[in-house]
Amino acid sequence: MSEPIYAIGDIHGQLDMLQDALARIERDGGPDAKVVFIGDYTDRGAHSRDVLDLLIQGQAEGKNWTFLRGNHDQMYAMFLEDYPRNDARLLVGYHWLHPRIGGVETLKSYGVEVEDGDRIYQVHAQAKQVVPQAHLDFMSNLQSFHLTGDVLLVHAGIRPGIPLDQQDRDDLIWIRGEFLDHEGEYPWLIVHGHSHVPAPEHHGNRVNIDTGAGYGHALTAVVLEGTQCWTLDAQGRKLLAP
Repeated sequence: MSEPIYAIGDIHGQLDMLQDALARIERDGGPDAKVVFIGDYTDRGAHSRDVLDLLIQGQAEGKNWTFLRGNHDQMYAMFLEDYPRNDARLLVGYHWLHPRIGGVETLKSYGVEVEDGDRIYQVHAQAKQVVPQAHLDFMSNLQSFHLTGDVLLVHAGIRPGIPLDQQDRDDLIWIRGEFLDHEGEYPWLIVHGHSHVPAPEHHGNRVNIDTGAGYGHALTAVVLEGTQCWTLDAQGRKLLAP
């Protein structure tokens, strides 16, 4: 039997939900369980800073944790560069501090209040003063995907028909329609987040574990043994089948 791999969906600054998901995983797999975080650690929820502190602490303690990059993680990192950049995959008129994106809530968790009339350069200067270097380093070292056996874990998905080593890095964190609508087989079972759904979904070729924690809905944790998949709730495993 394959060694279990646990995966946690998009967290979006929800500290309590993250702690609960990790507790469920530890009950099922013990303190040394292999956990893959699917990305989007910050934005929208109230505790982005605390979420990053928890993940960085676990990493420092040698936890068997793997961290993938999400599109919100990329937007965060771009804003915190010496000169802030905007992600080109956003809709025209959108940016990290747009009300629908969640960067304002992230900065608030660091004590930076964004007010009407503020200029981006002013907010950026405040953020650079308070965001720890450890957080910047964490964001810059996230992985694009994690491939293990017959399972590929990635934030958003892949473009069908393109070899993994030729995938566009931005597709891996932003793609939706071409990936979600593809009904054919992939070389692996793909476990992803990014496109939130009311409950975890198994489509045969992919498993979606983003259940909208950023909007106050559940944070999903799953366990995989080979390509078999279960969700984890307070009562334990529940089979998630196509």
